[in-house]
Amino acid sequence: MAFQTLPQGDQKGDRPWWLVAFVLMAVALAGVIFVSDLYAQVFNTVVKGLWVTVFVTLVGFSLATALGLLIALLGMSDSIVLRQIARFYVEVVRGIPIIVLLFYIAFVGAPGFVALYNLVMSPLISAGMFDAMIVRDVSLMWRAIIALMIGYSAFIAEIFRAGIQSIDKGQIEAAKALGLSRSQRFRLVIFPQAIRVIFPPLSNDFVAMVKDSSLVSVLGVADITQMAKVYASGSFRFFETYSIVAYVYLVLTIGLSILLRGFEKRMRERRG
Repeated sequence: MAFQTLPQGDQKGDRPWWLVAFVLMAVALAGVIFVSDLYAQVFNTVVKGLWVTVFVTLVGFSLATALGLLIALLGMSDSIVLRQIARFYVEVVRGIPIIVLLFYIAFVGAPGFVALYNLVMSPLISAGMFDAMIVRDVSLMWRAIIALMIGYSAFIAEIFRAGIQSIDKGQIEAAKALGLSRSQRFRLVIFPQAIRVIFPPLSNDFVAMVKDSSLVSVLGVADITQMAKVYASGSFRFFETYSIVAYVYLVLTIGLSILLRGFEKRMRERRG
């Protein structure tokens, strides 16, 4: 039996009832926070780490996107050496869990960077022109951001590679025939079309990083999760605390997903 695939939302009765249920739940919990002093206190404590979560996510994802694009371009280079380096990077980084990468960058990479800096700058440090760096000079927040950047860049590189390779080679050959340079072909022909393929999985990775940013709490970075851990360990109000944490993350991730899907829909309509 053949089944006809309909666009999302065209199936009979396919309405976002899940969203209605979530909004009702979110409104109900917001009411509880408003009327309950305990929940209000927990909420006010937890949201103090919101700006850290937002900062880590935005900076980490921006850097991961830039690095991922660079790795993808190296992977499609004419040089076999650059291609193999890019493939090695992608396969190795994708095989390491984010939390392991976080610990490695924080407690191995950062001390190694400080030792290398002091070695390279030793003549200037001896002359009194610069101070020697210590490990504490590298903030835990930036160690976490670098770890997220490295971890996500490997996956984003594959997204860029698939999107770029989805472009019809005939268009690239036509651009060559018009005398466009490689950078012009990429900027004017390839990337504007590839972004339509790249954007959906890239937006999914962005939402995933919002959630994975909670891992920075293992380093003591004062994000939402860390603020909740500190409060719960002192008050023993684990149910109330982590209910609020789940509520805040759900509002962030579902809200972002809806916004990004709306933007993706407008891209499809513009393309049509």
